Amino acid sequence: MTLNKEEIVLKTIFSNIEDFHIHGGSGTKFKGGPQDVVHDSKYLLREKQQFKKYFNEIIEEIKEAKAIVIFGPAEAGEKLQKELIVNHPNISSKVKGLERADSMTENQTKQWVRKYYENTYQTS
Repeated sequence: MTLNKEEIVLKTIFSNIEDFHIHGGSGTKFKGGPQDVVHDSKYLLREKQQFKKYFNEIIEEIKEAKAIVIFGPAEAGEKLQKELIVNHPNISSKVKGLERADSMTENQTKQWVRKYYENTYQTS
């Protein structure tokens, strides 16, 4: 999303990240009982690769931004911020905030961004 004075331009980048549901392991019905842990590195590696591809697409879009606010589901936003810090410090320095936000319509998203910047950069 780009905010220029009064105009907000929204561009959607779809993640195409699969929703992994790793099955297996066993547990007990007793709280604190022993449990088997499922180590399925194949799924985790594939998810990591999908996030990396998604983040690269986002980074390509935001690399020229003057200020960046990351908002969305907590896990994805935190992972993107970590990717920027580790591999793109020049872009990471432009991040002004990390906010949690649930799924929103296009109009709700635009309103959220407008209010965020109005509240953050309000002149006294």
